[in-house]
Amino acid sequence: MIQQSGLALCAVMLAVGVAEAQSPAPPPPWAYTVNPPPSPGAKPPPPDPAPQQVPGSTASLTVAQTRDAFNPPDWHPSAHPSMPEAVAHGRRPEMRACGFCHLVNGQGRPENASLAGLPAAYIVQQMADFKSGDRKSAEPRMGPPNAMIQDAKAANEEEIRTAAAYFASFPFKKWIRVVEAADVLKTRIAGSMHMPTGEGTEPLGQRIVEMPEDLRRTELRDAASGFVAYVPKGSVAKGESLVKTGGAGKTVACGTCHGPDLKGLGPVPPLAGRSPSYTVRQLFDLQQGVRKGPWSALMKSAVEKLTVDDMIAIAAYTASREP
Repeated sequence: MIQQSGLALCAVMLAVGVAEAQSPAPPPPWAYTVNPPPSPGAKPPPPDPAPQQVPGSTASLTVAQTRDAFNPPDWHPSAHPSMPEAVAHGRRPEMRACGFCHLVNGQGRPENASLAGLPAAYIVQQMADFKSGDRKSAEPRMGPPNAMIQDAKAANEEEIRTAAAYFASFPFKKWIRVVEAADVLKTRIAGSMHMPTGEGTEPLGQRIVEMPEDLRRTELRDAASGFVAYVPKGSVAKGESLVKTGGAGKTVACGTCHGPDLKGLGPVPPLAGRSPSYTVRQLFDLQQGVRKGPWSALMKSAVEKLTVDDMIAIAAYTASREP
């Protein structure tokens, strides 16, 4: 009886061990920015009704106007081509304007993708993957990926085609300043991104903290105001080794598919200068198998051995390159 009990206990422990080994790794919370729940009974203050302006623009808009997901603010209309309806307004009530989340010039923000300069075929395929359920987030509580799934399901083929052609028609511009640091401003998560609290600094550790260069302009969705990404010291050099050589078998040299300058190759998207937070999320999603689709299998051997620290280094290096 004792021997049987011991065998049963071993079997249970083995089963638990296997289950733990097979359980998915938790997504790094600094990359998967989840808005905290509102405090019970708390009501946000009404937006400032006064007209607002940003540098380099003659436009004048209220805060409420800049928050209209079906009419995103276009502070600099001469800085991009004429927008198709899907980008400028979307379709009420099912589909938000592409230019609201990704900005009217496609430069994007840390919580989503930069679309400017991506191959049109790549954008179309990603929309199909969102629509079919092949592309999800490893953090189901993160708002922007869920919004993307909703909008992709609502979009029709013509809307997807015209939006993809629009964003592919002009280049992505330098948008993110990469800084290696030991310490970083304390931040809180709001609007699905890191916002400085004004309460001093804290150790950065093994994280990437990407925040607005100018918080006010970012909150007004000024598509001419970019971001700064704080990365661990030494991560850019480590990332260069992984990206260029594969790190002695740790991964695959990124230039093989993404081009020697990381500026894309055919339908394969560019990596240079893009958000490191976004890059980490995509590497992690691919590794965890929540981002699938016809082209995702090409990344399997590139991501399967990576640690989160490796992903940080790769993203730090790719973000530091000129787009």
